[in-house]
Amino acid sequence: MAIHPGLVEDLAAGTRDLYAEAEARLLGIIARQLAAGLDAPGWAERKLAAVQQLRRASQAVVDELGKAVELEVFDVVAEAYNEGHRAAVAELGALSDDARALVDDVTPNAQAVDRLAQETVDVVTSTHRSILRAVVDRFRAIVAEVTATPLLGTGTRRQATQDAMRRFADQGITSFVDRAGRRWQLTSYAEMAVRTSVGRAATEAHMRTLSDAGIDLVIVSDAPRECPLCRPWEGRVLAIDGPTGERTVEVEHAVEDGRMIPVKVAGTLDEARLAGFQHPNCRHSVSAYTPGLTAPEQAESDPAGYEAGQRQRAIERNIRKHKRREAAAVTPEAQRAARLKVRQWQGAMRDHIAAHPDLRRLRHREQPGASNLPEQRTEATPEQVEAARVWSGDERAVREMSDDDLAAAMRSNLLDDRARARIEAEADRRDLDDLLARIRPGGTLAEDLTQFSDQELARAFVHLDDADALRVMAEMDRRDLTTRLPGVSPDLVGLSAHDLAERARVADPDTLALLTAEAARRDLLARLFPGGHLLADLAEVGDDELAWCMQYATGEEMLRIAAEMDRRDAVDMPQPADTGNAADDLLADTNALADALAPAANPDGWGALADDAVWAAAVGDDQGGTAPDDDHDDEPRMTRRQAREMYDEYVYLQFLKAEEDCNGYLLNKKGQAAGWSAQSLFRGPARIAYANASDELKEWWAQHGRLTQAEFIEKATGQTQRWATNARFNESKEQQKR
Repeated sequence: MAIHPGLVEDLAAGTRDLYAEAEARLLGIIARQLAAGLDAPGWAERKLAAVQQLRRASQAVVDELGKAVELEVFDVVAEAYNEGHRAAVAELGALSDDARALVDDVTPNAQAVDRLAQETVDVVTSTHRSILRAVVDRFRAIVAEVTATPLLGTGTRRQATQDAMRRFADQGITSFVDRAGRRWQLTSYAEMAVRTSVGRAATEAHMRTLSDAGIDLVIVSDAPRECPLCRPWEGRVLAIDGPTGERTVEVEHAVEDGRMIPVKVAGTLDEARLAGFQHPNCRHSVSAYTPGLTAPEQAESDPAGYEAGQRQRAIERNIRKHKRREAAAVTPEAQRAARLKVRQWQGAMRDHIAAHPDLRRLRHREQPGASNLPEQRTEATPEQVEAARVWSGDERAVREMSDDDLAAAMRSNLLDDRARARIEAEADRRDLDDLLARIRPGGTLAEDLTQFSDQELARAFVHLDDADALRVMAEMDRRDLTTRLPGVSPDLVGLSAHDLAERARVADPDTLALLTAEAARRDLLARLFPGGHLLADLAEVGDDELAWCMQYATGEEMLRIAAEMDRRDAVDMPQPADTGNAADDLLADTNALADALAPAANPDGWGALADDAVWAAAVGDDQGGTAPDDDHDDEPRMTRRQAREMYDEYVYLQFLKAEEDCNGYLLNKKGQAAGWSAQSLFRGPARIAYANASDELKEWWAQHGRLTQAEFIEKATGQTQRWATNARFNESKEQQKR
């Protein structure tokens, strides 16, 4: 940002107030001494005898003033230097990151600050030596004047005292005479000296920082109501250093490497200052000139505005003068007269401001001891500061603000919809970055996705690669499945771990039990399905947990679980029978399996266990019914229904064996033309089967046999079947035809 001395002149307010207070105290001391016993005889003798008392009281005020001024001046000069430095750093925001970091690292020059501060202290406190003499001399002069007035018959003692104090108040304590012979009031001179010093400190720091950053050219602003001294420099380009006088220089374009452009330089900054530029009360600023980008302003002269501003200053001086008269009044009449004059000049100020709307009334300048300082500004609150950063900054500025800074800006209630939208967009961006950092720590998708809510996974989904997206889809499918499982609260499945914890803090006992169950379910999932897949090693997983895993397992994982259960419940299975008769082999295998699984029920009866009562009886549950009798010696080996079901298995095994042995040649041309199924030849009447079978299949049947359902049931149950006899006769007849 550009800077001019006026931006830091308010720092002199503290020094001004110190001297104004000291002057008021000194005037008060004199007024009280003069007013005491004013109408009593021997007044003059008593007043002259009180000079030493007056001197001691004044000395105490001056000593206290000297200590306070030194501390105040060092503080304000350092603050002004820092203001200039910070202004230059802010102005260099367009520099590269490396250049800006270099400037940021440059600390204000402590030696320059101390030098400026000490110079100011020396200039200001040098007037203190004449303060006591001025007070005592003025006191003696007033006593002499008041004593002579009644003798000359020109007025009363009280009138003379009032007239003398009015003149003293108008003049103030004029303790300093400059080289031009002008007498300065104590307050005005101290304020002017400090104001000049802080202005120098700010501009020197500003120029030093720009110069350290490699910037050699600055441009002067176009200030309103400019004075004749500054008018020639408005909108002109100046060099920070170098030769004086107007000239044209070739400089490189700010953004186009290698392109040189001509720039007309009006002179150096020091040359302009020697000509009166940036004098006290000057409002012109200088800022960095960026070749090719900075467009010089077209300066507009405003002499009428300058004259109006000077008239306003004159009215302010008259208001202050009569307020001082009111403070120094000895008689009530003088107080009323001075107060009336103050009102008259305040009316003149109102009329002048109304005639010149571009002027602004500065009431602080109408107070005694004031000069050209702005009113004391209320310190901005942190919320107001952060709101201003949002207003004035770009997207980068908002990104550089912390969460607390953004929250403070929102609390200020000063932002418009656009500014709020910028903060909300930045908050959303940070939330997304935080979410992605948690979901993809180190760039790799987290193994446990149960800790994230449905909304979080959905928001992160579009930012994931294909592999991670598939894992998220699998997690969402798993959650859909979970909501359909018994004992699961569907409304809790899609919550994040943080949301579960928040609910648990305020939950009633029943809800807390549901939350605990959901947390336990997620713990099991995270432990048994790391990365969304079943554990590689199931050896340490309990039987109950393995059974629990089956509700989430894929087909391949179900096979792994079954294999693990088989490993745990391993049974030495009998070798398949090989008698050469397929039916006998099948029946022998069935009986061997039943013996191997004892005392479990025969596998042929497992289907009945789907009935709860049968299951309860099988496992010994007293409430499920009476256990069946264990004595089965008189029962047939197999029922007809069971035999029919086993026949289907027999037919299929025969078909597979024949197809392998006959190399697939099972149908003759007639059977193929009729569209017969090769497997259908192994059941049904022998007449139809042999009519459509190939010679290879007929030979195979001659060797391995072909049983109809009636024949198989008779063999399996041991009960004679009427249809079995006919089937054997027909089979024999067909074999003889070969």
